[in-house]
Amino acid sequence: MSFIKDIFTLLKETTWPTRKASWLDFKSIIEYTAFFVIIIYIFDQLIVNGLIRFINIF
Repeated sequence: MSFIKDIFTLLKETTWPTRKASWLDFKSIIEYTAFFVIIIYIFDQLIVNGLIRFINIF
């Protein structure tokens, strides 16, 4: 039972972020996700268009 007690003690001693900090973190995650989605989409379009041009050559 000491293990369970230690877990709750650790959780009580943890410094949790404020509501404002949580929203800022969430916003940052959404921004980074959107950025990488756009980058991956651009590279995907470049690869697809390159393959189509290559196939049309033959």
